Amino acid sequence: MKSIIVNLSISTEEFQRLYEGSVKTVFAHSIDGRSIRFPASILRPFVLHNGVQGTFQIDFDAENRFQSIQRLA
Repeated sequence: MKSIIVNLSISTEEFQRLYEGSVKTVFAHSIDGRSIRFPASILRPFVLHNGVQGTFQIDFDAENRFQSIQRLA
C-alpha cells in the first residue's frame, strides 16, 4: 500500500463549498513535494468548527484508489 502525508488547512467556508458539492476534489502538496488530488468526501469525519486542520496520512492501493485516511497531528 502506498501512502502520502499532507498538511491541510481548509477553512469552514472553503469546506462548506466542498460539502455542498460545488467542489468535489481537494488538491494538495505532500510534505515531500508531490501533488495529490483526492475526493473531498474523505475529509468529512475530520471537520471541526474551524474547518479541517492538521497533518493527514492518506493510503492508496496499487491502482491509486483511496483506502484510508488518518490524522497524524
